[in-house]
Amino acid sequence: MTGYHHVDVFADRPYTGNSLAVFVDPPPLDDDRLAAITRELRHFETIFVTTGDPVRARVFDLVEELDFAGHPVLGAAAVLHEQAPGSGERSWTFALRAGTVRVTTRSSSEGRVSALMDQGAPEVIPADVDRGEIAAALGLRHLDDALPLEIVSTGLRYLIVPVRDLSGARIVHPDFGALLASYGAQYAYLLDASAPEGRHWNNDGVVEDVATGSAAGCVAAYLLRHGLAADGQEVALAQGRFTGRPSRIAITAYGTPGRVERVTVGGNVSFVGTGTLRELP
Repeated sequence: MTGYHHVDVFADRPYTGNSLAVFVDPPPLDDDRLAAITRELRHFETIFVTTGDPVRARVFDLVEELDFAGHPVLGAAAVLHEQAPGSGERSWTFALRAGTVRVTTRSSSEGRVSALMDQGAPEVIPADVDRGEIAAALGLRHLDDALPLEIVSTGLRYLIVPVRDLSGARIVHPDFGALLASYGAQYAYLLDASAPEGRHWNNDGVVEDVATGSAAGCVAAYLLRHGLAADGQEVALAQGRFTGRPSRIAITAYGTPGRVERVTVGGNVSFVGTGTLRELP
């Protein structure tokens, strides 16, 4: 039998935020079996971690293995924190396909754990993006003309799309992934910078993400780069309202608009339950 933990990330209480299954020290399994487990559990993502220094992690969504993902790493760090003896602050190093990240965890008086991930220095990828083409692909007439479209990466390349109204957005392009790839991006993140609030979908537009930790670091860099946040200022990024699972992501960028040195992403993790797989695929 193989056990797992069910947690909600970026959640002040269970049944909000982004759900996750965490497997700690699972038996050796190949890619197909890890993917089959992920599809069976039907969480937004599942993370399989092997303890050590660093903690080695593999993250799957319902389609593929991901090079990097924010909320699975934060959720796994919270589970490891809860399992560790004692209390207080702890630090973890996670090794993923895209590289290593540092996570700090702390216990809260309400029985939750907060986790903060240092995503390092973001990369800004130059691109000449057609605003009209992207707006049409997202079912929008207009974007926020006061802000640029920009591709930013802390492990995954997100096209930050500034909008004034998130409510009418949806992916309508027949091959949105290919369109993004033509500009050098992997995914798009819609941002109402005045809120701030965001939305993100799988590139097929079928599944909307509740809270996108990998994109949140890119948003932190974007806000600092364009004078919408100050060096070291924590910003509460909202997401998930349109899915019925409101989430709060704490994001901070350090540096100057011309040189963002590093970004952090964090939030509360709520523990929902534990389970056991009686049989492996």
